[in-house]
Amino acid sequence: MRSRFRSDRRLTARMGITLFLLGLLYVGFVAALIVLLKSWVLVVVLAAVLLGAQYWFSDRIALFAMHGRVVEREEYPELHAVVDRLCAMADMPRPVVAVSDMDMPNAFATGRNADNAVVCVTTGLLRRLEPAELEGVLAHELSHVAHKDVAVITVASFLGVIAGLVVRFAFYSQLFGGRGRKDQNTVAVFAAVIGVSAAVYALSYLLIRALSRYRELAADRAAALLTGRPSALAAALTKVSGDIARIPSKDLRTAQAFNAFYFTPATGSGSGFERIFSTHPTLEQRLEQLGRISAELGEAAAPGKAD
Repeated sequence: MRSRFRSDRRLTARMGITLFLLGLLYVGFVAALIVLLKSWVLVVVLAAVLLGAQYWFSDRIALFAMHGRVVEREEYPELHAVVDRLCAMADMPRPVVAVSDMDMPNAFATGRNADNAVVCVTTGLLRRLEPAELEGVLAHELSHVAHKDVAVITVASFLGVIAGLVVRFAFYSQLFGGRGRKDQNTVAVFAAVIGVSAAVYALSYLLIRALSRYRELAADRAAALLTGRPSALAAALTKVSGDIARIPSKDLRTAQAFNAFYFTPATGSGSGFERIFSTHPTLEQRLEQLGRISAELGEAAAPGKAD
């Protein structure tokens, strides 16, 4: 079912290209592991189980990791009201609404499709944002669901996850397995497995982050056009980014693993060469785009005029 969120052909094309390239990388990775480990059954079964678990249970895994819980309408009536209004405007299924008891102001969407989606906000976000700003953030997250890039980024990240697990397994097996009992051939196989897995992880890491940065700009654009108030979204971005910078680093460690799913990253987007490894475009890029949309819509671009 198509929603009223404006379609983004460039985002669709980028998702297709990323999945195609990751698919080729995945086939080569599995083939290399089968040759090195000489057990195609083990490799294929392990890959299938991990992919299935990540695809079917990604929403539960994300909620558990971020201490989120599903909340009923009676508990958070205003939050549910905003989600209801946006879903009606976008003509899309209503997701499950969840709240994470964290001071870090943020939000994320997860789930394999629009009928099984979850939108979660932190209590820190609810305390800090005005109603119009919250609406902009939630529209941003709902656009991820409508454009299906939540499911794509979940599947795409699978390859990096399994490559990372293989590296760790091989490393600890070599470390604690008793080096003196291993012949040179076994050591060479372990080294090859670690090398191939590390290369696959690095390539998938860069591909996923390139897609992630574009999908955030696409979500900002779609949310601004749906609500008609890009300045409110700009105000939310400015406020949340500034407040996250003041959160103690130790409180952001858990959140960093889910940066690609967040409204704003738990760590900065960096500058120059560091941007290649960032999951999000810079705040300046996002505000510049919203400013252009605001001008096109004839709305005052100043965040303070969002009301």
